[in-house]
Amino acid sequence: MSQPSLYGAVDLSSLARPAQPPHSAPGGAAGGPGGAGGSTGIVVDVTEETFGDVVARSQELPVLLAVLSDRTPDSANLRRELEVVVREQAGRLQLGLVDGDTQPRIAQALQVEQVPTVVAVLGGQPMPLFAGMVGAEQLRPVIAELMRMAEQSGLTGQLPAEDDEAGAEPPEPELPPLHAEGVAAIERGDFDAAAEAYRKALAQNPADAEATAALAQVELARRVAPVTDPAATIAAGDAEGASLADVLLAADVEFAAGRAKEAFDRILRVIRVSAGDDKEAARVRLVELFEIRGAADPEVVAARRLLASALY
Repeated sequence: MSQPSLYGAVDLSSLARPAQPPHSAPGGAAGGPGGAGGSTGIVVDVTEETFGDVVARSQELPVLLAVLSDRTPDSANLRRELEVVVREQAGRLQLGLVDGDTQPRIAQALQVEQVPTVVAVLGGQPMPLFAGMVGAEQLRPVIAELMRMAEQSGLTGQLPAEDDEAGAEPPEPELPPLHAEGVAAIERGDFDAAAEAYRKALAQNPADAEATAALAQVELARRVAPVTDPAATIAAGDAEGASLADVLLAADVEFAAGRAKEAFDRILRVIRVSAGDDKEAARVRLVELFEIRGAADPEVVAARRLLASALY
């Protein structure tokens, strides 16, 4: 994780439209990975329509932009950790949640190469902070330094207190026991235990689509966790004579970084030229990634057609 140090390294001008005055921002941000509406909350969703308001807010107090994706287990975990440390600042820091899948232009403007990624914005100037999962204990020193920099820049505004009752989200439905066991294992970083919990859930109910997708996500997280150099891993998969393992790991890294089409195309190329066990292993991996993305996703629909053609 890199410390914040790059002022003005990212150009936000293509998205930051002239904003309304910060205290009269429009209420209600469209969908996203789970924030509140409007631009004055401590935790808000960010879309292209509200991006300018959030950048304007950074002229009063520091803002964190977290680019997340429902397809990566780390995103949900990081969001929880970020909300904890941001709320500890009692309105002196805002967290903006960006859905990297539905807001690709924001991710592009922030030069996001993988999800999750967190960028700080001070006085309209972005500073890349880190990519990947970071726990609350690691986050606090970074936030402390960010708040120090904000104070030195005179960005000492404070958001209005939130009405806990009016702003509270409805309680989430209680998870089935094995699903709850899997989530708890993911939160503590025990992917083996999480996978075992979801396998047990599938043994009880083979039609459990949520357990199937969750297991595929856990297996993906377990495979990419040891990767320290994504670019080198992808290069290894591109190399002439690359092993099947190298090609599939490169596809995993691409998928985890939000580049699903590239990952699908890479595996489809292997399927077209392989036979026997290698062909089947590639097919299984591709179907696992389909499960994570969702059957209705347009890229999955297109890749399924290509898969059928490659197999038959």
